[in-house]
Amino acid sequence: MTNWAAVLAGGSGTRFWPLSTAGRPKQMLSLVGQKPLIQETIERLEGLIAPEQTLIITGRTLAEETKRLLPTIPPENVLTEPRAASTAPALTWATLVASERDRDAAVLSLHADWFVGDDAMFRDTALRALQAARRHDALVTVGVEPTRPESGYGYILPGEALGSDLMRVRGFLEKPDAERAAELIATGALWNSGLFAWTSRRFFSETERVAPEIAPHIHLLRGDDVAGFFNAVTPIAVDVSHFERSNRVVCVPGQFRWDDVGTWAALGRVRQEDESGNVLAGRVFQRQSDGCIAWADDGAVVLDGISDLVVVQANGITLVTTKQRSTQLKDLLDALPEAIRRTQR
Repeated sequence: MTNWAAVLAGGSGTRFWPLSTAGRPKQMLSLVGQKPLIQETIERLEGLIAPEQTLIITGRTLAEETKRLLPTIPPENVLTEPRAASTAPALTWATLVASERDRDAAVLSLHADWFVGDDAMFRDTALRALQAARRHDALVTVGVEPTRPESGYGYILPGEALGSDLMRVRGFLEKPDAERAAELIATGALWNSGLFAWTSRRFFSETERVAPEIAPHIHLLRGDDVAGFFNAVTPIAVDVSHFERSNRVVCVPGQFRWDDVGTWAALGRVRQEDESGNVLAGRVFQRQSDGCIAWADDGAVVLDGISDLVVVQANGITLVTTKQRSTQLKDLLDALPEAIRRTQR
């Protein structure tokens, strides 16, 4: 039995606008270190899952750049979705591909755009998740110990302990408010990282049992009609289609630092701050400013006497907003004239 990885690498390029674009979304940006997040993700799998057993699921407009950024991944392992249909259809396709090449495949599902603070601990946890998927014939989610009452994440409600590093899942709660999040943490709830594992057999068994949006259309995939499958399915996240509905879900706790780096403000958690609590990237100069996020991609940015702002200069556009409002970029983009919204790299 072989371990496989299914790496979700789509995206519309809205979260880090104007630096990110539809053709260069978040995972293709060097937001944390010197390399794009997608390259760091693949390097993180070294020693755990071979490139030949790593599948990348992405969109048509991103396929060629994805292949260029990941030269160790065989080109045929870059699976190009005919249309975006959320994570459950994408992972169904990837799991089928893995199972056709290895009938006993176990699949690790992860996103290409996370920050992880300890790669060795991540690999150890991922291996334990794959082992648990086999040993307990279950869908496995990895829960990360919360460091704050985050309202932007989903939470895992732990159930019966199955050992020192495994528990049943009592339920999930998506994006509670800060007060409710603090209550959940006090009762032992974990962040739902989105790092999952399953055997191909269990995944398809659960698909037939609990995922009516997908199950009736799997025959199209088996008949090599990928476009027909994606046109027929109802877009749905695997968190909802499988994990929230199945009674065969267990959780492996993870101790590594993890962040989905979902907004400009999140850079304050994953990049080094200066003595005034600013995160500065590129040609940025500050005087008597504190708590700011500033990114200069192709020019210079000067901060003077300001606090808690996000200032981004990229692709001929300058964005100035607050940290709090940086979570609402999608709403902002929807309100902008198309000529400004459609920045191009």
